[in-house]
Amino acid sequence: MTIIIAVDGTAASGKGTLAKKLAAHYGFHYLDSGALYRLVALGVAEAGGDPNCEADALAVARALDPARANDPAIRTAAMGIGASIVSAHPAVRAALLDFQRAFARQAPGAVIDGRDIGTVICPAATAKLFVDAVPAVRAHRRWLELKSKGRPPAEAEVLADILARDERDRSRTVSPLVPAADAALLDTSQMGIDAAFAAALALVSPKVENALISPA
Repeated sequence: MTIIIAVDGTAASGKGTLAKKLAAHYGFHYLDSGALYRLVALGVAEAGGDPNCEADALAVARALDPARANDPAIRTAAMGIGASIVSAHPAVRAALLDFQRAFARQAPGAVIDGRDIGTVICPAATAKLFVDAVPAVRAHRRWLELKSKGRPPAEAEVLADILARDERDRSRTVSPLVPAADAALLDTSQMGIDAAFAAALALVSPKVENALISPA
């Protein structure tokens, strides 16, 4: 049996860091699904296309090279916004669906973070976690991240971007950002990374351990 841990949540909530730590803890494969959409946004920009144009984004998604997921160019604020835009296109999400599901089937297990992993990509995941934090906290975290990479925008601007992204993610017609009905909820607003990881592990470990003991 392949074990799948789905970690969904809002931007800058800490879901990516937690997903990586969970993967390392269990020795599972890890996928940042958001990187796929950032790659699409980067490809559209490199081709001189428009991220709001579904055809432009779909052409890139169909020819996506996941090996570029470590390209630092996808980690800019602009690519984060672009990823949110291209991810709203139904055809783009469909084009990336098979890749994500194939990744999830890798033995002995996989941890995938994103916004629709537990609801659409892997609805039968072994364990599901939905990570969130209040917008002001998330904006400050993102601002600190951007500051470490150079001159950041004003924190108020980062907050505005966070709120706009939340609205796009939650209001899109296909795969909106919502917690799966059976997801454990984790609010990291008042937590450092160590406390958040301890809480995340406590929430998912019973299901993972049960699956390891009694594989279906």
